[in-house]
Amino acid sequence: MFNNNQQWQELKDFPGAQILPLAVPVPQGSIHRLKMAAGTVIPVHYHPCDEYVYVLDGIIETAGRQCTAGTFWSTPVNEKNGPH
Repeated sequence: MFNNNQQWQELKDFPGAQILPLAVPVPQGSIHRLKMAAGTVIPVHYHPCDEYVYVLDGIIETAGRQCTAGTFWSTPVNEKNGPH
């Protein structure tokens, strides 16, 4: 279910990153948008579910690879993710 009353929320553990929930959380996961200010770093981490990423705008470097707008990638559950 989509909730259009959501607001961007700061991610306190990752200064410069904000998250916008797009749907009611799903078991062990979420559906959201993430925006990051230039220079934001999210260290290596792991997720309890598969992750799917689509870059809407800008450039993000992940695991040493530069991804531009239109890039899609996925990371399986409990697999090394990042750094971003």
